[in-house]
Amino acid sequence: MDHLPDHLLSGYRNFMGGRYSTETQRYRDLAASGQKPMTMVIACCDSRAAPETIFDAGPGELFVVRNVANLVPPYQPDGGHHSTSAALEFAVQSLKVKHIVVLGHGRCGGIRAALDPAAEPLSPGDFIGKWMSMVAPAADVVSHNSMMTAGERQTALERISIRFSIANLRTFPCVKILEDKGRLSLHGAWFDISTGELWAMNRQSGDFERPELA
Repeated sequence: MDHLPDHLLSGYRNFMGGRYSTETQRYRDLAASGQKPMTMVIACCDSRAAPETIFDAGPGELFVVRNVANLVPPYQPDGGHHSTSAALEFAVQSLKVKHIVVLGHGRCGGIRAALDPAAEPLSPGDFIGKWMSMVAPAADVVSHNSMMTAGERQTALERISIRFSIANLRTFPCVKILEDKGRLSLHGAWFDISTGELWAMNRQSGDFERPELA
């Protein structure tokens, strides 16, 4: 059977013999009653930074949307196709999540591209370039800071972009109204792929801090 790559079929066999076999009833309950996650995570497409793995989440626990560099565009009801906005609308209005987490990560390729204006588009459509233009003003400021190393500039913009996305979340009326009523909380986090460290954004100061694990 070659309808799927061998490594995916092998992984599926492991899933059926492992997690599914031990959580069969949970999956059946979710199928019958629907999903009711309390948390939405807006994360990057990067294969190294999967929210379900980082937060050790089981089926039905997280509503996840992933895009290049975990960006949230501003509220723009212009009749276009907006996948992240559509997922956000569903999470807030239908699933009624209580928390939204914007999860960034180290060594993000989208952020690296934003810091390199001379980079050639990957295709004539330049979809990544257009998408990352949302953070172009911040990228321009960071990229011209000669007092920082390239790695420091990358980390800085990765974290700035998280605050940028949270600010854009508040441009959505449904988000702003519920947050003001105390029925929805917005959070930021940054994951270091190399060390496994997770940094949470202080909701008052905007600083990123290591949470206590003990």
